[in-house]
This record gives sequence, C-alpha cells and structure tokens, in this order.
Amino acid sequence: MTEIITMNIHFIAIGGSAMHNLAIALKNKGHQVSGSDDTIFEPSKSRLEKHNLLPSEFGWFPEKITSDLDAIILGMHAKIDNPELKKAQELGLKIYSYPEFIFEQSKEKTRVVIGGSHGKTSITAMILHVLAYHDMNVDYMVGAQLDGFDTMVNLTNENEFIILEGDEYLSSPIDKRPKFHLYKPNIALISGIAWDHINVFPTEENYNEQFEIFINSITNGGILVYNEEDEVLNSIVEKAENPIKKYPYHVHDYQIENNTTFLETHEGLVPLEIFGKHNLQNIAGAKWICQHIGIGEEEFYEAISSFKGANKRLEKIYASNDLIIFKDFAHSPSKVKATTTAVKEQFSNFSILACFELHTYSSLSPEFLSQYDKSLNDADEAIIFYDIEALKIKGKEIIPEEKIIASFNHPNLKVFTNSEELKNYLLNKNLNKNVLLFMSSGNYGGIDLNKFKK
Repeated sequence: MTEIITMNIHFIAIGGSAMHNLAIALKNKGHQVSGSDDTIFEPSKSRLEKHNLLPSEFGWFPEKITSDLDAIILGMHAKIDNPELKKAQELGLKIYSYPEFIFEQSKEKTRVVIGGSHGKTSITAMILHVLAYHDMNVDYMVGAQLDGFDTMVNLTNENEFIILEGDEYLSSPIDKRPKFHLYKPNIALISGIAWDHINVFPTEENYNEQFEIFINSITNGGILVYNEEDEVLNSIVEKAENPIKKYPYHVHDYQIENNTTFLETHEGLVPLEIFGKHNLQNIAGAKWICQHIGIGEEEFYEAISSFKGANKRLEKIYASNDLIIFKDFAHSPSKVKATTTAVKEQFSNFSILACFELHTYSSLSPEFLSQYDKSLNDADEAIIFYDIEALKIKGKEIIPEEKIIASFNHPNLKVFTNSEELKNYLLNKNLNKNVLLFMSSGNYGGIDLNKFKK
C-alpha cells in the first residue's frame, strides 16, 4: 500500500454529522485538522471538543485559509458565497466534498457501498455489527451513531475493506453530484428506490436516473446485491449493461411468536432483537455483503441475533405490559408504510397509534403529499404533526388540514400544528394496550421524547 503523507486539512462547516466524524477520523490518522462553522449542535460539539477540534469561536474566518493548507473539505451546510470558500478558491487550493475525499483515502481498498432510498443506514449498521462481532477490522463511514462505535468514520492505512453508506443527496455547494456517485464501489448494494429529495430531483425519472448512474459506477467485474422485490430497482438492474455480477435478495424467511421475530435457517430458529419485513429484507442484503467479505452463513446468524438496530431506527424507548413506545427516523412514504406495517404485524394484540411529523422539504410540499396515500393505514389511529415555524424556515405555505387528511386517506386521523396541544392530547389519552409510534426526522416542535416517556 502507498505510504500515506501527513496533510494539513481545513473543514468548512465542520459541525455536520458526517463532517465532524471525518475530521476526528483524519486527526486520529495523524493529519493536522482545523475547521470552522457558524453554529455546532450536540452531539457534534462535545465530540469535537473531546478531540480538541472544536473552533474557539463560531463564524467564518478567511484568515484561516492559507497556502499552507493541503486540502479543504467543504460541507453541504456552507453557502456558495462562504468567505472561507471564496478565499480557498482565490488561492487555488484543492477543495473536496467529504465523499470525494473519502474516495481519495480509499482508492486502494475494496470499497463496499450501501445505497438505496431507505434502509441503507440499517444495512450498513448490520454489516458493521457482524464484522465487529467476529473481530474483523474494516474502515467505514455510516450516517448514524451506532452502539459500540466511538465515531462513525474510521480510516486506516492497513484495513483491506471500507464500508460506506452511499447517500444520494448532493456532495457540496459546488459539487452537485450525488454522494454515492463518487465512491466507485467494488461491491454495492441497493435496498430499494422510492422518489425523495424533490427539491433536488424534481421528477421521479430524474431521481431514478441517479441509481442507474450509481450502478454504472461499479468497477468492472464488481458485485451488485439488490432487493429484487422492488419493481423499479429490478427494472433498472435488468437494463444495466456494465460487466458486473448481480445477486438478488428478498425478505428472509421468518416467523413471529410472542411478539418476537425468529429467522428460519438451516440451523433452526434464530431470535432477533429487531422486527419488520423491511428489516428482514435488510438482513438478507447484509448477509450477502458479509458473505462476499468473508463471513460464513452460520457466523452471520450468530452475530445478527444480537443486533439491536441503528440509532433512531425503530428504537424502543419505553416498554411496560400495557404500553410500548418506539421512535423511528421514517419520513419517506415507503418507509412510513413499512415501519407502521412492521409494528402492527409484530404487536397484533396491541392498538397502534402512529404519530408522524411532516418535516422534510418533500413531505412539506403539498404536491408530494399524495405519495403518502394509505401509508399509515396499518395504524388504528394516526396523528400528523407539522411545525409552522419549520414551514416558514423552508419558505413553505401553511398546508390546509383537509389537504393532509385527503392525502393520507386514513379513517381515523388527526392533525396538530402546536407541540403543546399534541403533548397534552397524548398525555390525557388512555393508552392501555397501545403501541405509540413516533416517526420523524425532526423533534415535533421541541418535544423531548425522553422526558415525555416519563
């Protein structure tokens, strides 16, 4: 392997989820690292402080940008007119997006990229859990904090494999390519395709095209593992002409007993900590990837049995005999439906109350709302919440309640725009024999779910 030269690297917008993890990983690898941001929230702030990478003051400081820097890593949070970015451009410094820089750091490794509209974080987490269980060291980058991992980026000189969560969102303010187009995988997985990010991909065809490009970016003779139960994905894979090996997967065989899901395997039943058909699809995909990396089938099942899920992915935050509370990151129509269906199937003897927050740019767009048709219908009662302040920030108009009700097409649905009213409604409701399911990439206008569960 080529000798790694120590670099002097500056991060513009160091506080981002992936950005701060990459900064820590590069410092751990021996590079000189600095950074700026106009604001940094937890947990990024504490993690940066722990590694002596937290900027002494917030803001943008062009004087930090000098010809001594070997590289600038630019985060999506920065604007195109950022003063530090403009100074770097004036000096002719090399400017990377973080996926572009990770590729530069992993050119000589076997790159395993997990893509898809939903499930990619969970599948990446499953793979890393199995590999860690069997003491197999790999480099990685994943988009959520995982139990047992200090940071979510790991870069070394010696590891053969790097596992990358492949996001289809844009790379940086000056690089409008989707992140997963930059990794050039040797082994790739696609979990499924469901139109998202309509502010960037205005049509479904335009969004789907990004996955065609991703498949074509797989190296010659490489491997594609894909969910054959997704019709759109199946169609795209069938048309792909580059010389790669294709491995389809589907929901793993299973059964449910006493609110516990068991995998059906050649060795007998394997109990799981997680549940839901989408997770059973994810397990099937993760198993293929682990086998290609060198983990045997029995070893995979032994390890996956103790997997508790990625952070914010169907995370159980409270449980008693009469009430169970989950929070989940679901926000796209397909994921909202999959999560609600999974909870109903697992807890068929409970009443399901699903509370979904419209928070993303797409979900707050009236023209996109119809995509959520019947997505909550496996819940006995459904609540839609959106924060009017969030609408203002995103420059959106207030959505009429009747438009939301018609779009979701649920027989027992209520709409809230005030977090206190929502909280009081739930606290005063008889939740005996209920599963309360919170789904959002936001925080319901400031409701602290950890305090709420008490």
